[in-house]
Order: sequence, then C-alpha cells, then structure tokens
Amino acid sequence: MPSQVQAAITCANAQDINPPAGHYSHICVANGLVFVSGQLPITPEGKALGDASFEVQTKQVLHNIDAALNAAGVTRDQLVQVRIFVSNMEHWPTCNTLYADWIGSHKPARAVAESTSLHYGSAVEVEAIALASAT
Repeated sequence: MPSQVQAAITCANAQDINPPAGHYSHICVANGLVFVSGQLPITPEGKALGDASFEVQTKQVLHNIDAALNAAGVTRDQLVQVRIFVSNMEHWPTCNTLYADWIGSHKPARAVAESTSLHYGSAVEVEAIALASAT
C-alpha cells in the first residue's frame, strides 16, 4: 500500500464579516494555500444586499474577501486565483473595473462565469485561493 501524506488542514471564520449561514468555514489553510469560500454581498451585520446595485454588491463582496484573507494573515497580493460568478454577463464591465481598482497591479489567475441563480438573489459571488504566509 502506498504511503499517504496527510497534511494539516486548519479552518476558521473571519471576525469582521457575518458568520457562515451554512456548514462551512470562511477559510481553510492547507499545504501552504488559503482557500476562501465564496463570498456573497452580505454585510457584517448579516444583511443580504441582493436588492442593492451591482456596484454596492461587488464592493461588499470584495470587502468580505479582504476580511477572510486578513483572518488567514494574508493580503490580496498573495492571491493565486480568483473565481467570480455574476448573475448576468452584462455586469462584467462594471465588475472588471471594480475588481481592477480593488486588486491594483497584481494579476492572479482568474475565472469568470455567469450564474443566474446566486444565493439571496445576489448578483455577484467571489471565491479565491491565496498563498499562505510563511511563518
């Protein structure tokens, strides 16, 4: 039987955003990577912003990504991949502009997909993978 390497997996929740509503963690760290669960436009107080403008929703989602990264002790400069789900590709130009303003000169790998049915009637959701800080 081949030997198996079992890596430690540490999962946690960010204190600066609303606790998960389902059976998951905001972040899990394993094998030198930080996995950020899909973040929706939900305020730290738990208010879903599905009725807000696409711009407001996107800014909240990016704030939530920052909070999750912060909980793992990393920044957006350590992002390796970002996945963005939008309810309608017509939102893409606005999303790309807000994302570029948020991330700056760093350009991690990225995927964008249309998903016409996001939780709470949201127009955008973002998940990410970052390189964990060396400690």
